[in-house]
Amino acid sequence: MATQTEPENEVGVASLVTGIVQDARELITEQMKLFQVEIKHDLHQAVMALMPLAVGMGVIFTSIVVLGIGAAYFVCWLAPDLPLWAGYAIVGTALAILGAGLVFWAKSMLANIKPTDTALKGLKENLQWKTKN
Repeated sequence: MATQTEPENEVGVASLVTGIVQDARELITEQMKLFQVEIKHDLHQAVMALMPLAVGMGVIFTSIVVLGIGAAYFVCWLAPDLPLWAGYAIVGTALAILGAGLVFWAKSMLANIKPTDTALKGLKENLQWKTKN
């Protein structure tokens, strides 16, 4: 009787190990699919956000040019002795400082975006769980 239980135990352990390996492979495959879907979703959202952003930036650029010209003439109207080029320089400098501030603000916001964090964290947790069991 002892000899019959040993082969069953060996077969049982081997099938358990094989099952664990197959489960790990399936889990990794599913995590990679999830990772791909998340990246595609994030990319799609970014493209959809960039279209109105590009159009809006074109409109804003045009309006800033027109407003800048008007502001330069307004500065020259306020100070009649000021040459027109100085009015343009004053307004241009103010807009350049504003633009630089906005660029640095956007850069700091973009530095915090990590779209693949969720999928990678899930994959890491699943791998740790599988290796512990």
